[in-house]
Amino acid sequence: MKYFTLIIILVCVNLEQKTDKLNGRYNYLIEENNSYIQKDKITFNDSVFVFDNKYVPKGKISYGNVILLDNFINTDLIISISKDQIKKDTIPFYMHDKKSSSANYLDEVVGKGRLIKIK
Repeated sequence: MKYFTLIIILVCVNLEQKTDKLNGRYNYLIEENNSYIQKDKITFNDSVFVFDNKYVPKGKISYGNVILLDNFINTDLIISISKDQIKKDTIPFYMHDKKSSSANYLDEVVGKGRLIKIK
């Protein structure tokens, strides 16, 4: 009986846990001259993302304290998103150049933009 109760508790705990992962479709906007310009649409599914542009390969999402989007349109470009932002409909992000002269390329921001959820 105690094993049955333990199994029920474990199943309930697993069902109630929410994942902090990007899912859904977003408009991809870049900030240029203090205005946002829509570049494309992105579909996120757990650890991969794809652009609506069929010629761009799939990208990878790394989850940690900061969420990183890798293998972007420009392969030297990496996008960082604060983990606390992914539950919002509008997600600000920062762009970093992997070939930056700084020791840690994530310390140097080369651009920014927003992801806006498509409902």
